[in-house]
Parts: sequence; C-alpha cells; structure tokens
Amino acid sequence: MTLSVLPLDLARWDETARDTLVLPVFKDDRPLRGAAGLADWRLCGRLSRLLKSNKASADEGETMMLPPGRRLRFSRVMWFGLGDAKGYSDDRFRRDLTWILWVAKEAGATDLALQAPGRASGLIGARHAVEMILEDASLTEQPLTLIEDPAGQKDVSDLLRAQR
Repeated sequence: MTLSVLPLDLARWDETARDTLVLPVFKDDRPLRGAAGLADWRLCGRLSRLLKSNKASADEGETMMLPPGRRLRFSRVMWFGLGDAKGYSDDRFRRDLTWILWVAKEAGATDLALQAPGRASGLIGARHAVEMILEDASLTEQPLTLIEDPAGQKDVSDLLRAQR
C-alpha cells in the first residue's frame, strides 16, 4: 500500500491527475469546508446548490458520483454523507473510511484522493488519522492519497517516511 499526501491547495490539484476525488461530508458542515469547500469553489458552487435544493443532504450513508467538469483534474468526484458530526469517534472514523474505500473500489476507482473523514471539521487529527489507517490492514489495500492542509502535512511527514 502506498499512502501519500496531496496539499489542500487547488493549484497543486491542477498539477496532478488522479482518478477520483473523494469528499466525505458531515450533515452539519455548512458552509462546506476543506476539500469539499475547495471542490465546491472550483465547481462554481454546484455542491452547495445540490444541498440547498435538497438533492444532497450528507445524511449518513448518502453517496453520489459527480462529473468533475473541466475545472477539476479528476475523472470523477464521489460524495459521501457522514451524518451528524456530533460524537464523532475513532470507531466511526474506521467504519466510515472502510465504507468509503469499499464503495470506491466497487465503483472501479483506482487512485483515490480524499480528505480523511473528520479532518475538515477538526474532529480527527492528521497524525491520528494516519496512525489509524496504517494500523488497519484492510484500509491499506489500495493506494491512497490524503488531502491535507500544511499543518497536517507536517504532522504526518515522519509517519509517511517510515511507511516507505
């Protein structure tokens, strides 16, 4: 398994070509934050309009696949509703990530870039998220690129060097 980091920066997203952008979103994340917020910005508010028109809700278990248009260098965008953020725990993180990776694999996604569930809201620390991913063999079966802000990149750099 290869675990790498993609900066939370649209200019850096433009420099890379990935198969799938994965956006885990809590029901109470308004406005959209982190990777979902950047994708929404790049898509001229399309994700926010889906929420406002009730075509998306981010209810737990909700999934959507969207075309990225010409403004994102991904083949597809996958949205995953995580429900309420209240009481988010390590167990839920593992369950959500297992579900996300399974759905993405079933959809034929091969090269995922995602902001780990709970990271955009600050509910799970970057280092802790990577530690949980590395300790669970089922989460490390396919290459995974984590989208991280500069502080998160710094927090996980030694873990990523050690796993190589």
